[in-house]
Amino acid sequence: MEREKVIVELKNVNKVYGGSNHVVRDLNLEVYEGEFLTLLGSSGCGKTTTLRMIAGFEEPTGGTITVEGESVSEKEPFERDVNTVFQSYALFPHMTVFDNVAYGLRMKKTAKGEIKERVMHMLELVQLGGFERRYPSQLSGGQKQRVAIARALINRPKVLLLDEPLGALDLKLRKQMQMELKRLQRKLNITFIYVTHDQEEALTMSDRIAIMNEGVLEQVGTPTEIYEAPATRFVATFIGETNLFEGCVKETSAHHVSVVVESGELRCRAQGFEKGEMVAISVRPERMKYSAEPVEGYSVRARVKETVYVGSVLKAIVVLPNGNEIKIERLAGQKLPPDGEVYIYWDNGDGKLLHLMDQVFYRTIESVKLA
Repeated sequence: MEREKVIVELKNVNKVYGGSNHVVRDLNLEVYEGEFLTLLGSSGCGKTTTLRMIAGFEEPTGGTITVEGESVSEKEPFERDVNTVFQSYALFPHMTVFDNVAYGLRMKKTAKGEIKERVMHMLELVQLGGFERRYPSQLSGGQKQRVAIARALINRPKVLLLDEPLGALDLKLRKQMQMELKRLQRKLNITFIYVTHDQEEALTMSDRIAIMNEGVLEQVGTPTEIYEAPATRFVATFIGETNLFEGCVKETSAHHVSVVVESGELRCRAQGFEKGEMVAISVRPERMKYSAEPVEGYSVRARVKETVYVGSVLKAIVVLPNGNEIKIERLAGQKLPPDGEVYIYWDNGDGKLLHLMDQVFYRTIESVKLA
């Protein structure tokens, strides 16, 4: 889906605590109107801090944040046209579901008739029609979360910020709520910025994913782009399973790069790499191939260690001469490597060649600056 209107923009945003704890580094990000964008990363990567800066609960150390082209740096959280849903729900225990959802409208002194109409409509949207007289203590975790979402949405914000809202739910309920949230977002066409450390959740729900690592935005793209074409070593290893081969560029041509690794030689389709450069090749387990004989451009042998049956998927672990383990996956009914030794390879387009040193240099320079 092509989007043109940028509704939230972060330009060169930094956040430093205590003069040396640089938790968000030179962040540049555009969020489009009506999209579901997820900030994904491990704990401490800066994703929640970024969300809190957009909401107004944290002030950037540097840079600008705009909503619909207007800077929000001087605005209090309640003055920004964004609402936030937290993992803890933060419902008023002494109020009914109706009163919790109506709270924001009453603060704005909305007419009683309009409040009733909007609250009942919102409860229907989140599939809580008939629950308006219940109290939070009478609700399940999923129902409480839907009340919190309804309370945030009823004010008709331009952007809804969600900070790991499903983290307190059990696995089955989380998966159900993922589908409900996506359905609701599409129906209302409100921009969602969602924070999670769960990669499966991000892949399931998002239009685009922004992956963060140690305060740095590593890559922004669709779930398919993130999985199939990771931009950095971190993204390749963080999203799904991958096999990583590190080595040195031996030679380049118009379409291919040959890489020498410890156990032999490999190649893949790539451009923009130099002879002698240190690189890594990322290959997903389902893209790995094997042969009893060497394949042109590939000379790495492996010994089959074990095969595993996992329902609809078959997995094989093969060991390289240096001891590194490589994973191969096939759907049930397809063949896995036979016992013994095989040569591993892949279709040239299935290997993703990655620069190894860019982020290392970047963080080293940053460390020197802060020292």
